[in-house]
Amino acid sequence: MIVEALALQYQRLIERDEPGLAPYGYSPEQISFVVVLSPEGDVVDVQSLLEVIGKNVRPRRMTVPQPEKRASGIKPNFLWDKTSYTLGASARSKRVLEEHEAFKAFHVRVLAGEVDPGLAAFLKFLKKWQPEQFTSPRFPKEMLDTNLVFKLDGERQYLHQRPAAQAVRARLLAAPVDDDVSLPVRRCMVSGEIAAVARLHPPIKGVDRAQSSGASMVSFNLEAFKSYGKSQGDNAPMSAQTAFAYTTVLNHMLRRGPHNRQRFTVGDASVVFWAEAQDSQAAHSNEDLLAMLLNPDSRPDDGKETEAVRHVLDGIAKGRPLAELDPRLQADTRMFILGLSPNASRLSVRYWLRDTLGDLVQCLHQHARDLELEPSPWKTEPSVWRLCLATAPSRGDPPKAKADDVLPQLAGDVMRAVLTGGRYPQSLLNHIVMRMRSDGDISGVRVALCKAVLNRELRLSQSKQQDKEVPVSLDVDSTNAGYLLGRLFAVLEGAQRMALGGQVNATIRDRYYGSASATPALVFPLLLRNTQNHMSRLRKDKPGAAVHLERDIQAVMSKLPGEFPKHLGLQDQGRFAIGYYHQAQARFQKPDVDSAAHSRGDTADANTTEGGTQ
Repeated sequence: MIVEALALQYQRLIERDEPGLAPYGYSPEQISFVVVLSPEGDVVDVQSLLEVIGKNVRPRRMTVPQPEKRASGIKPNFLWDKTSYTLGASARSKRVLEEHEAFKAFHVRVLAGEVDPGLAAFLKFLKKWQPEQFTSPRFPKEMLDTNLVFKLDGERQYLHQRPAAQAVRARLLAAPVDDDVSLPVRRCMVSGEIAAVARLHPPIKGVDRAQSSGASMVSFNLEAFKSYGKSQGDNAPMSAQTAFAYTTVLNHMLRRGPHNRQRFTVGDASVVFWAEAQDSQAAHSNEDLLAMLLNPDSRPDDGKETEAVRHVLDGIAKGRPLAELDPRLQADTRMFILGLSPNASRLSVRYWLRDTLGDLVQCLHQHARDLELEPSPWKTEPSVWRLCLATAPSRGDPPKAKADDVLPQLAGDVMRAVLTGGRYPQSLLNHIVMRMRSDGDISGVRVALCKAVLNRELRLSQSKQQDKEVPVSLDVDSTNAGYLLGRLFAVLEGAQRMALGGQVNATIRDRYYGSASATPALVFPLLLRNTQNHMSRLRKDKPGAAVHLERDIQAVMSKLPGEFPKHLGLQDQGRFAIGYYHQAQARFQKPDVDSAAHSRGDTADANTTEGGTQ
């Protein structure tokens, strides 16, 4: 159960005094200003808490009493709030007077009889303050509608941090009241305790494209969701403590910042993960390893972590246990991965996985093996999101894809396949093939995805397959028609480039790749006729190169059937791309490394980008 796992993680982190994790009843919020009060309740000063981070000015993140969940009602927060509530001043609110009066009435009621100097000064301030006093220069215009807190002159701690204020807050939490109606008492479906039910759960913030004010993962607010006379949170009764625990730890893991490696994005899903470990060092070690494997694009570009990942994956390939690679890693550590997608004011669970670290590492290792190509088209292993971007149209020079063009469902299915070791979605191969045909960008990432889909399908298929797995590098013995035609297409393009040199405005790949990979019988006879013109020129200018190219063409043609296929299926079109990539890359191998490559015509000149020729 997702909520139960999150609530247990909250308890573990609280017991370990996790920095930045708020205790029950409190929440980290963005605070912009502090109002300094005298013991008589007069405003002594207004201090800015805004921080300059790079080129941006941001409010300070501060732990304050948990904010009330506001839909359309007026509900003040305890000892802090935005200026419409605290000072009766706003540039946006149309009910600013009602909000300020509610703020005053609430605090007069809950702080009645308090003798603490800070709280007594705050009550005096509320009685004295008039919204008309909000004038510059003491109260700048940029202060409007920001969050602010209070403190007593001459003291460093804020009012909400005073022991007396925390005692009042504890009493409010012990006897929760919502809309002046006592909340029902039920057995919590998560903890099993008898406690007051949370009618509304705290908002979850940090999910990409969700409402900035927060969204709900558990919510009932329509007549259709009512059952047996129960409404809202009473349909799935959870105590206020449980609702606070699961939302707080989820907000903690969803926080943005360079130091949070438990969060990354795949498509429309914001993904968080954590380890079930009582020891903080063990938990961080296991989470760091999973972060490096799941989101390699987030690693610093210093080569150290890339080498660490390769060390782990190589060790797994050799059958070495994780503890031998790093004593802090335990293969039986339980790991949790949760993907959340926005859905109006609610959140959808895109995927939820519970598994051991050892099993997850094995699945990620197999994923890396399925993608493997030689020579490698990347310096850093691609993340799942980088792979998903390959399914989007490539535009511009150099070609780039837009995140909005990636189908959310496809991204979720790819992530699930990577984490579980299951089949990649068949639509993935279709998208990659169609994109290569439409934009002609035969990148290494796209070819690697074709190889991964085909090989995993062959490996997991229950029926006997005649085709063998696609190799990592050029396979001169392959008899697959699609693979051979891809090789032939690369050789013909190489002949064109060598014959025309820098005079080529558009190669045959730019003009004929799509039709050649789908309907070879219509295109290849034309390409071969044109190649004869290129070969005539090469026999005059570069006779040695002409001999090598003729040898390459004959070597591929000899393995093809008597006639070119009229049509290639989707899988063979994927093999066409792989054959093209392998043959094109083989041209750039050094003769002293592989003399056979030289004899196959690998000395042809070409300009390259990542994963293919241009």
